[in-house]
Amino acid sequence: MTEETAGANGAPAAAPQVKMQVLAQYIRDMSFENIVAQKGISGAEVQPDIQVAVSLDARKRQAEHQYDVVTKFKVTSKNKVNGETLFLLELEYAGTFLVEGVPEEQLHPFLLIECPRLLFPFVRRIISDVTRDGGFPPLNVDSVDFLALYRQELARRAQASAAPTTTPN
Repeated sequence: MTEETAGANGAPAAAPQVKMQVLAQYIRDMSFENIVAQKGISGAEVQPDIQVAVSLDARKRQAEHQYDVVTKFKVTSKNKVNGETLFLLELEYAGTFLVEGVPEEQLHPFLLIECPRLLFPFVRRIISDVTRDGGFPPLNVDSVDFLALYRQELARRAQASAAPTTTPN
C-alpha cells in the first residue's frame, strides 16, 4: 500500500477533508409592509396569526468550488379575529460559499441543508429587527429544520414526477 491509500497503521486513508467557507453573505431582496399603518386599522382586537414560509435555492458560480445559496422567507401576520393582514415581510438572504471535498452526489443536500443552517441566525436577527422597526413586537422565528425541508421537497418532486399524465384522445 502506498502512503496515499493507507494510514500509518495500514488502515485505509480517511475521505477527503470537507472544507466550507462563507465568502459573503447579504440581503439580496427585502420588503416589509405594515398594513395596519397603511390602512389605519385600529388596534382594538388584535390576535396575530403568523405564518412563515421558507424556500431555498442554490447555484454554481463561475469560480471553481463556489456556490450561491439563497434562503427565502415570507412572513405573513394576520389578525385571527377578522383575517386582515397586519404585516408582510419578504426576505431573500444569500450567502456565497466555497465548498471543497464534498462528493458530487452529496453536494446538493449539503448546499441546501448545511449552508442555510449557517445563514439562519442572521436571517432570524434581520426578521426580528425589521418587525420591531416596523412597529410590531420583534418576531423571533423558530428554528428551521432544513433537513426536513429538503426531504419534503424531494418527496414533493418524486410525487409530481410519478403523477400520471393524461393525453388527449
